[in-house]
Amino acid sequence: MICDKDIFALYSCCCQCPRNCGADRFSGKVGFCLENADLKISVACLHFGEEPPVTVHGGSGTVFFSGCNLRCAFCQNYQISQQGMGRAVSKEEFAEICLRLQAAGAENINLVTPSHHIPKIAQYIEEAKKRGLVLPVCWNSSGYETVEMLRLLEGLVTVFLPDFKTLSGELSKKLCAAEDYPDAAKKALLWMVEHNPLKFAEVEKDGIKKQKMLQGVIVRHLFLPGRFEETVDVLSWLKENIDGKAIISLMSQYTPVPFSGTEEELKRRKTALSAIENRLVNKTEDMDLRDVIEAFDFDLLFYQDLTEDTDWLPDFSRRQPFSNALAKPVWHWKNGFC
Repeated sequence: MICDKDIFALYSCCCQCPRNCGADRFSGKVGFCLENADLKISVACLHFGEEPPVTVHGGSGTVFFSGCNLRCAFCQNYQISQQGMGRAVSKEEFAEICLRLQAAGAENINLVTPSHHIPKIAQYIEEAKKRGLVLPVCWNSSGYETVEMLRLLEGLVTVFLPDFKTLSGELSKKLCAAEDYPDAAKKALLWMVEHNPLKFAEVEKDGIKKQKMLQGVIVRHLFLPGRFEETVDVLSWLKENIDGKAIISLMSQYTPVPFSGTEEELKRRKTALSAIENRLVNKTEDMDLRDVIEAFDFDLLFYQDLTEDTDWLPDFSRRQPFSNALAKPVWHWKNGFC
């Protein structure tokens, strides 16, 4: 159990992620994540765009947190991860959001970009469970975390959905402002896989049976246009280290985002994005990725079909940030419960 004393210690000189920035977030100062000790949320919704064992029938009960301990130049959620869009919620309101998602038919509670608030989220999950939350809880993160902090989630989180962005420290420094990302992510992924073996349940609705993930890890890797070798390296490491122990999700949805912000912010982002080709994935790359998948022959792997549709890009200033087909809002930072 996480007590208030533990929360104070972990926020007053922040060491919650590999940056160890030491910010006194309890005094109102912000860490690299741009957040103080207040737990801010932007939106909670039923999301139907996650992997099949997470979406299942009713959709994933996603809760999007404000702030992030990475500074990914291509982030589609930049409004909340880098510009602070959202508002603070209490332990009681967080629990109520989880229970409303559960009542709406969510298959799980999916916590998106939570790595910079691990102690407080652990405490808030405990409160939600006391109040009647019985759904599996998913940790949907960048993978830039420490094993020491992840241990605080034991018994509370059973499904992990980490990114594994790159094995190149040079690329992660340019794109994410974290040269140590590869080493930190590898340690975090190995811990997640070791402590959360795959476990599924068959669930039926309207005569249709699907597999629901109760425990385990789905490792996500986003192919970056023009960086084919990066993806081959990542898949090679995953094949060697976790094949058969976790699900691999290879994504081809890289999409240039119509960013807004200050002139300085946009200039800095443009410079970072020069490390890749900031465009949609093309058909040749799609075919090459399929060949690589076949060559590696993973036990468990999902791969997205190539699409030129960009309507799914979110706008968190709207009550419905996503398309109507992709999500059903339950709570929004401007309006509260929908």
